[in-house]
Order: sequence, then structure tokens, then C-alpha cells
Amino acid sequence: MSKITNVLLVGVGGQGTILASKILTHAAIAQGHEVKMSEIHGMAQRGGSVVTQVRMGKDVYSPVIEPGEADFIVAFEQLEAYRWAHFLKKDGVLIVNTQKIVPLPVLIGAATYPESILADLNDRVERFIELDGLKLATEAGNSKATNVVLMGVLSKYMEFPEDSWQKALVEKVPAKLLELNKKAFGLGVAEVK
Repeated sequence: MSKITNVLLVGVGGQGTILASKILTHAAIAQGHEVKMSEIHGMAQRGGSVVTQVRMGKDVYSPVIEPGEADFIVAFEQLEAYRWAHFLKKDGVLIVNTQKIVPLPVLIGAATYPESILADLNDRVERFIELDGLKLATEAGNSKATNVVLMGVLSKYMEFPEDSWQKALVEKVPAKLLELNKKAFGLGVAEVK
């Protein structure tokens, strides 16, 4: 990876977006890349948006990804994928967990949740991957491992060897949850044909 690679991770509070970005950055650093990371928490504790920007490569000077510059967007929830899709490069990869987390304006009846998000994204994005990460995480043993399932999917598009990802899991995931998360990661990897 000689060029700078930009990865945007988007979700809502409580989905493990930041842990996922730490796993990614650890795997990148292990491969000798310079990494810059930026986190944005929008009322994260109340189900608000959480966005992490990760830039890696040689001579990375800023953590900020501009619209149209993301090589990868990993969306932990459909509406967040929709909200951030304009950051994806024309040939970028959009990975979307099909889970819906209804935001407060929808809950109180002030807005409606768009029904055709996945179809719209599939029409707009050339390299579009959708999966039920929540189902796979539950299969691994805990629905909270959806973030690691998504990292497993992303790993299939990155140039890092498998052992870098495994070492990142060991470093960043609590020991008591390590085996469960390794299984979740493997299920994510298996989703990419």
C-alpha cells in the first residue's frame, strides 16, 4: 500500500465503531504504515452518530477525509451509510450492515425512516456489500461483536496479512471476549466470496 488509504467507519453510539477503528489502526501500524485517526461523537451515548476517519500509508499528515475521498466506508447501520455515502470514491467499497437503528426524530414521529436505503445505495455505488452483521455476531455468541464481523469483511479488501488482524484483536479486545470476537471476525471474512 504505497498510497494513502482512507477508511470511514460510521455508526451510532454503542455499536463499537471506535473499537473497530482501533483494531484497524493496530493492524495498519503492524504493517509499518503511518496512521492518523479522528473520532467524531455526536451525542453518542444517546444513539447519535459516531464517525471515525482512519488514514494510513506513507507520510500521512492529516486524519481528515474529504467527501469523495474514502476508499472504504464501513457502515454499522443503514441510515449512517446513506448519510455518509457521498464521502466514497467512485471506485470505493461500501460495506453496510443491514441493521436499522431508529433515531429519536423517527421515534417521536417527527420524521420517517427511509425505506429504500439499501436499494438506493446499490444503484449509486459500484462496489456495494450488504450483510446482516448482527445475525453473524449473534451466531458468534454476542450481538455486540457486529463491529468485529464488519472488520472481518473489510480485511478481505485490505493488503494486511491475516496475522496482523489476529494480533490486533488480541491487543484491543478484552481477553475474556477474545475467542468470541475471533469467531465473529472469521464469520465476516467468510461473507466475502
